[in-house]
Amino acid sequence: MLLDGNIFRTTRYRGETAANQKGTSIEVWYSGKTRHHGGQITMVATPTGLPIWVSPVEPGRVHDLTAARTHALPALFHAAAHLDLPTLADEGYLNAGIGIHTPHRSPRPWEPALNIRQKTHNWILRWARGPVERGFALLVGRWRALRHTTKSPRALTRIVAAALVCNHFEHGWTTISR
Repeated sequence: MLLDGNIFRTTRYRGETAANQKGTSIEVWYSGKTRHHGGQITMVATPTGLPIWVSPVEPGRVHDLTAARTHALPALFHAAAHLDLPTLADEGYLNAGIGIHTPHRSPRPWEPALNIRQKTHNWILRWARGPVERGFALLVGRWRALRHTTKSPRALTRIVAAALVCNHFEHGWTTISR
């Protein structure tokens, strides 16, 4: 399984504010990472990159790991513990838990450099995770509504879920066992 998160851009949305760590008021749907308003969607894909599950939308300011802990990680922990099915993820999911394989983070200036085993692990993980980017490309590239929507970010849940179902239909993929 492959795990990744993406922020889908929307128009400016002023309706909800929250307090940040410093206590100042900020817009919930604004993502400092992408510097746009939007919603955070977490996706689980097959090893070939075909998306098989997408989460409900979270505000754009929510970190990948926080959104995954809310929606995806409980099922992925079960798959890792009981089905021996690991999940590959990027550095945004460091310390996610059992069965979530992430790369070794780049060392800080005062830390020792990565050894050859760690570099090889990172290279293999990047190579194996490549198709998950194809999964988001299948959704965003094929369905124009996901490139930039003028609707409220809360509507993204239904739009992405509909795109996922249509994507499964186009590729002849079904979850029904025969």
